[in-house]
Amino acid sequence: MEEKMHIDDLLEELYAYSMFSIRLGLDNIKEICKYLGNPEKSYKVIHITGTNGKGSVSTTVERILLDAGYKIGKYTSPHILKFNERIIFNDKYISDEDVAKYYERVKKIIDEHNIQATFFEVTTAMMFDYFKDMKADYVILEAGMGGRYDATNICDNIVSVITNVSLEHTEYLGDTIYKIAKEKAGIIKNCPYTIFADNNPDVKKAIEEATDKYVNVLEKYKDSTYKLDFNTFLTNIFIDGNKYEYSLFGDYQYKNFLCAYEVVKYLGVDENIIKEAAKKVIWQCRFEVYFKNPLVIFDGAHNLAGVEELIKIVKQHFSKDEVTVLVSILKDKDRVSMFRKLNEISSNIVLTSIPDNPRASTAKELYDYVENKKDFEYEEDPIKAYNLALSKKRKLTICCGSFYILIKLKEGLNG
Repeated sequence: MEEKMHIDDLLEELYAYSMFSIRLGLDNIKEICKYLGNPEKSYKVIHITGTNGKGSVSTTVERILLDAGYKIGKYTSPHILKFNERIIFNDKYISDEDVAKYYERVKKIIDEHNIQATFFEVTTAMMFDYFKDMKADYVILEAGMGGRYDATNICDNIVSVITNVSLEHTEYLGDTIYKIAKEKAGIIKNCPYTIFADNNPDVKKAIEEATDKYVNVLEKYKDSTYKLDFNTFLTNIFIDGNKYEYSLFGDYQYKNFLCAYEVVKYLGVDENIIKEAAKKVIWQCRFEVYFKNPLVIFDGAHNLAGVEELIKIVKQHFSKDEVTVLVSILKDKDRVSMFRKLNEISSNIVLTSIPDNPRASTAKELYDYVENKKDFEYEEDPIKAYNLALSKKRKLTICCGSFYILIKLKEGLNG
């Protein structure tokens, strides 16, 4: 119990670094890593950014490279249930003991040199140092926000991936697709190979301005196809006569698979390894089948683009009166448009709140944004809201809107 208290106290201290405002620039992370001995130079880096799909691409590349026999580090955010999920080596979360060990190392440097670091900078430095000691062959880095000034962007990448670009974090990244794409293309630097999956000409223009060594997988694999299997919840993908049974389900996962496929083909991974690994990818809260009977899906659709992809899947197999949606959306999202879209797939939507989150609205506040109130109701308590949604006994119940609400549900439902 003492150690549990210790890690809780340590994490509370670590989270307190979030109180520092986000400042654009890489000076802090460069300085911390300099005093750590530049651990980020110890392995080959695959750097992934984009508005949606970063986690799916990262986890797919990780699974395939692990099956190919490499030692793999992976860094993603945010975590769903516990901090340790952010830093994974060879498919295992960093231990509490190592969180403490690497935090103390970084904290000592910050204190000695009076560095005003953010939570993400501290965590990123811990990750770089940990993967050096683990002797990783490849490290898969998911950029936290944007790219150019993201704390992960002090590495020389062997492959850079930009999944796609839509409007997000406009107060930091810019108010047009082109401006945001420029920020994301900041990860490219002198990278020998860049992969993206977006046909928007502004995205291509931003990437072309950074490199001529790029491929748009939507063009390269334009003759490839996919089909969603609603019995197995697999995405069956057909490329050059080969079939890949991809365990991540959804139309958008097709593009994510193409990005991951291109990465591992570029790195020379055998075709049979890719086929077998594709069946085994696990990425929680991405059209995750949480229960089969009754059918409950957890999906981290947290912005308008994510919700549009979610409803695209659901409309293929379920009618509006077969679906209940449980949702909570953060204040900085386009709540009106997201509710309008969700109403296309369900006439029975339950709104709830996310306790202890300053970015969240109450369920009643969300209800005030609803246009078609007869199809909506609200319940502040997430577990009561979940039980209310299940009580409708529809064929499908979807829980979505923010990773934070899915965290609260998993914590409550798992005890």
